Amino acid sequence: MSRIDAEQEGGADVVTAPQPGLTPSNVTTIAEAGLRARLAPDDGRRPPQGWKGEGEQVTRKGAVSPTAMNKIDYRTQTTLITGASAGLGAEFARLLAERGSDLVLVARRADRLEALADELSAKYRVTVTAVPFDLTVPAAGEALAKEVARRGITVTSLVNNAGFGTHAPFRQEDAERVQQEIGLNVASLVDVTRAFIGQLTGFLVNVASSLGYQPWPNAAVYGATKAFVLSFTEALWQESRGTGLRVLALSPGPTRTEFFDALGSDDMARGVRMQTPRQVVTTALRTLDRRNPPPSVVSGTFNWVTTLTSRFTTRRANVLAFGALTQWQMRSSGPGH
Repeated sequence: MSRIDAEQEGGADVVTAPQPGLTPSNVTTIAEAGLRARLAPDDGRRPPQGWKGEGEQVTRKGAVSPTAMNKIDYRTQTTLITGASAGLGAEFARLLAERGSDLVLVARRADRLEALADELSAKYRVTVTAVPFDLTVPAAGEALAKEVARRGITVTSLVNNAGFGTHAPFRQEDAERVQQEIGLNVASLVDVTRAFIGQLTGFLVNVASSLGYQPWPNAAVYGATKAFVLSFTEALWQESRGTGLRVLALSPGPTRTEFFDALGSDDMARGVRMQTPRQVVTTALRTLDRRNPPPSVVSGTFNWVTTLTSRFTTRRANVLAFGALTQWQMRSSGPGH
């Protein structure tokens, strides 16, 4: 069992009342539009003609509601990224710098942060600030916000990517590690979000996971923390409507990052085509650039399909199915895993 600095996975259905000026006679509800969107995968490709983004309100004539927004001008953004020293965090940094966003990179590994900051500032001519910081400390969000303010930086967008997972039967997990996993994946994410959300004007991305959609034996705590992130973020999406802030839960599946290297086992990804960090982050940014972004997105067609099982099967069948898949993965891994 090992710790990592960044992880992944997202999708959902949120139902709200019609907006002022829109009536049931000329508008499909958010739930209806969401159902249509959930029948098409979100893997970074352009959706089939006729699909409407989940959460959009679409008139019978096809006009998008007044809540639709323009594409983000990343050149006006200063984006803080947690877990930025590797994996998805580092890829978010690269692609956002490429689009012109200034960056604040946060992680524990100062050497990696400084190297990445130097690389991106030289290549893209953007301002990149490295802030080595341990997000597991009490009141981490407030302390981080004070440190960023002390440096004279105003954060306008936020990517909460820091987290780690454990691959082991729950009864064998170390009690202290379980608390650390919940603390970083849940409490710290909420704390950082609370500390910065009042000043955000661009976007907020919380990295959830496809494991947040269904139970996954031998990753019980990790999956549960990501289910929290998914639900929390989708609620913030609704609360932020009309403010101009885009909120998105990003749910990757197995991705080629340090997650599996650190665990010393790829059982959880066995039989699954893994995505690259660039594919996952590209999915997130393309989703954010929609006129009316959904509350969540699952990266990768296979991952999207697996999340559907929890919606169209009983809870018992769902648990049994993923339990069987876990057992097959472990058997097929062979000796030494």
